[in-house]
Amino acid sequence: MTEQPLRDDPRAGTSDRREQRAWYFYDWANSAYVTTAGAVLFAPYLTSVAERAACGRVGTVANPCTQDLSVLGVGVSAGSLVFYAITFTTLLSAFVLPVVGAVADRSSSKRTLMARFAWLGSAAAAAMFFISGTGWQLGVALLLVANLALGASLVVYDAILCEVATPDERDRVSSRGWALGYLAGGLLLAANLALVTFHDTFGLSTAMAVRVSLLSAGVWWGVFTWIPYRGIRDRPATPALQVHGGLVRRSFGQLFTTLAETRRYPQTLLFLVAYLFYNDGIQTVIASASVYGQKQLGFTTGFLIATILLVQFVAFAGALIFGRIARRIGSRLTIMGGLVIWMAVVISAYFMPAGQMLPFGILAVAIGMVLGGTQALSRSFYSQLIPRGREAEYFSLYQACERGTSWLGTLVFGLVYQLTDSYRPAIAALVVFFAVGLILLSRVDARRAIMEAGNTPPHVV
Repeated sequence: MTEQPLRDDPRAGTSDRREQRAWYFYDWANSAYVTTAGAVLFAPYLTSVAERAACGRVGTVANPCTQDLSVLGVGVSAGSLVFYAITFTTLLSAFVLPVVGAVADRSSSKRTLMARFAWLGSAAAAAMFFISGTGWQLGVALLLVANLALGASLVVYDAILCEVATPDERDRVSSRGWALGYLAGGLLLAANLALVTFHDTFGLSTAMAVRVSLLSAGVWWGVFTWIPYRGIRDRPATPALQVHGGLVRRSFGQLFTTLAETRRYPQTLLFLVAYLFYNDGIQTVIASASVYGQKQLGFTTGFLIATILLVQFVAFAGALIFGRIARRIGSRLTIMGGLVIWMAVVISAYFMPAGQMLPFGILAVAIGMVLGGTQALSRSFYSQLIPRGREAEYFSLYQACERGTSWLGTLVFGLVYQLTDSYRPAIAALVVFFAVGLILLSRVDARRAIMEAGNTPPHVV
């Protein structure tokens, strides 16, 4: 018999609009780092620092840096360093985040746990200001801390979605959170665009303007985390599994038991595998777009920031539009339509002419329309497929392949570039991730998956 959630159980979700608005603001807070640092400035900046260390200069489209760095005795292309760093971070997160999820499920103050991780990540992001010269090692270390802390905070944040929204509300609440996140990222990015573009007016070099922008992202993340920290209510922990011992021992015990029992939810696992593939594609596009535009297509940093800014504001509208579509046809079908558009995007990027701003801008609009929608609906759809009492643990598996933490896509992108010395075949290779994700998602029986997890399906699945 399928277990039905009790409506007086906090984990079944409540409908407090004030608390939901407070919850939205963590998307607003962390998106400043995800956008300014993760999507735009950090990858090309760290690549330039690595190129100075390897070649004594910054590479250009006409005269690229082809020397390798020595990383633990292994030759690594300077142009691939940041992608390998993201890959390593994600592999490490595969061990760290599930433990975070197990701890969170046993915590009676998820908001505090989320905020502590957020403030650790924001401190690391702010410290990126100190990366300069040839100090790529500091850049890699801070990226590791910031991304791990981001992933850990999002594990807890996403689990809280199940507590602040009922099943019928989750597409709306998740989409509004994503939309606000893109709006916030766009606003800060607009300020950073002005700073980088008119750096001479402020008496700054381009590098210093980038460093100040990275600092602003960390400060924004830390300050606005205070809103959800104060606005979300604590709820008593009701762990589904009884494991004896201290908190850490009980958390590991719950984790191992849950992993052993995942075969009871085959449709949930099928979605998670599909998500692993298509989200790897999305995250690699996000992480590589600025490098691709600068190093392959020859665009300036200012133009790239303006383009990503365009993506941010289009994504704000796209997340809300996708949320409305999902209310009519269901989130699974809406996500599948978005994946078809993603496939067209990466194929078009392969043929994109160098130095042509208009085609690149059109491509950016297409990315913006599907970016927020596919991510927001993936989060809310997955929240329906996980058993009560283990939300954070299951979201830890979800976050292992979430924003900025994809590993297979960035690994493939870095390897293809290292083999070909061109970012074009690297970007084209990503179509495989969207195609595999689409095929697997088409095989997910959404209603069966929700019932298997013991949850009540929303009116439109």
